[in-house]
Amino acid sequence: MDQILPFISEVGFPIVVTMYLLYRIESKLDAVVQSIVSLPEQLKKIE
Repeated sequence: MDQILPFISEVGFPIVVTMYLLYRIESKLDAVVQSIVSLPEQLKKIE
């Protein structure tokens, strides 16, 4: 048990930061996907 607690405290923080960053980037990736999906329509309008 004494060896597990330091491991969790060392590894826990990077995991929390990674999860937060993944959550933030997910919304931005959704916007990129939406832009890519609408790109052919926009190109048809230009022609």
